[in-house]
Amino acid sequence: MRTLRIVISVILILVSLGLLAFSAAFLFHAFPRDTAPQTQDTTQEVPDTPADEPETAEESPAPAPSQPEPEPEEEPAAEEPSEPDTTDTDDAAAYIQEYLAAMTTEEKVWQLFITTPEGLTGVTTATQAGETTRAALAQRPVGGICYFAANLVDRAQTISMLENTQSYAKTPLFLGVDEEGGRVSRAGSNEAMGVTHFEAAATYGARADMAEVYQVGSTLASELSALGFNVDFAPVADVVTNPNNTEIGDRSYSDDPQVAAAMVSAMVDGLQRGGMVSCLKHFPGHGSTETDSHQGKSVSNRTVEELESCEWIPFQAGIDKGAAMVMVSHLTNENLSDLPADLSPEVIGYLRGELGFDGLIVTDSHQMGAITDYYTSGEAAVLALKAGVDMVLMPMDLQDAFDGVMDALEDGTLTQARIDESVLRILAVKYSFGILA
Repeated sequence: MRTLRIVISVILILVSLGLLAFSAAFLFHAFPRDTAPQTQDTTQEVPDTPADEPETAEESPAPAPSQPEPEPEEEPAAEEPSEPDTTDTDDAAAYIQEYLAAMTTEEKVWQLFITTPEGLTGVTTATQAGETTRAALAQRPVGGICYFAANLVDRAQTISMLENTQSYAKTPLFLGVDEEGGRVSRAGSNEAMGVTHFEAAATYGARADMAEVYQVGSTLASELSALGFNVDFAPVADVVTNPNNTEIGDRSYSDDPQVAAAMVSAMVDGLQRGGMVSCLKHFPGHGSTETDSHQGKSVSNRTVEELESCEWIPFQAGIDKGAAMVMVSHLTNENLSDLPADLSPEVIGYLRGELGFDGLIVTDSHQMGAITDYYTSGEAAVLALKAGVDMVLMPMDLQDAFDGVMDALEDGTLTQARIDESVLRILAVKYSFGILA
């Protein structure tokens, strides 16, 4: 009996040991062991890339510790800036030089004038362009024509007149208009023209909104181009420093030169980005005068230092923005010259030198009293060209102005080189604005 109990006890011990062994085996396989090497879970999510940093490609595994860390690659050296491609510029210069070389002296001299359609043809009021205009341009191939409200009856008539006029010209014409807004709005003041009539410059200057003024220029460029114009004699860059000034008044953006400069810059940008030649006026600044130069001699006593700190700031802003043309007034600034500004080498010298303007310089109208009271058309044209002006606007007698220049070439008062210098500028502006193809 005792032996039987021993046997049963041994059997129970063995069964217990078996159960313990089975439990240990089960637990061994059911849970990971801390001492075994873990493998990377390839389905693990990559942390979100911060929104302000670009996502990068997946990195390669780091080298084993026994291998040396690779040297970081050197960043490639910055490339030297390439030389600007001047091929197009060189081609344009060559084309313009060839064009100039093919012109006769007479053709070159005629290019120096912008006239009215009446001055060209001799008619009382021109509202169409037909055989009379064709014959006049064949005889007098001027550089440009300026139109006024009386020439602009309606949209269809204007488009036809300008299209015909341009088609008759051997050398394509500047076709210009005074479209400033306000009281100087040759097309916009006539609803039949379909051109927006903008407010006077002073209104925009008071708001000092460059974006608004840029849009004015852009809109005018589009609307005037659609009619056939390619020059807008705008903006007025004068700063009114004399409250009694009536010739400029609200045509100026502001009596603050910095505000005026910002507005002028925006207007030039809007016009010229739209393909319209912009003409700053009236250098060296007409805001300090009282007499209207349409009526007679107008005098300013502003010093160079005063002009630099006020009147010339808007002109410089427009020039820096790329204005293609600057109009010089007839005022006489006695601290600069005894001559009207557009006949004065000293005034033109400041514009070319101090302000760095290398574009087209045009006179104000030579039908104004400040010129006609003292000079013949021929005398005024020669003096303007001698001073360094490129184009004479609206001589009172176009033929006399042309003859005066031809006589000055013959007697040596003017040289062929001086004429060629201005004609090259005229052709260059026409080329750059797509007028001369």
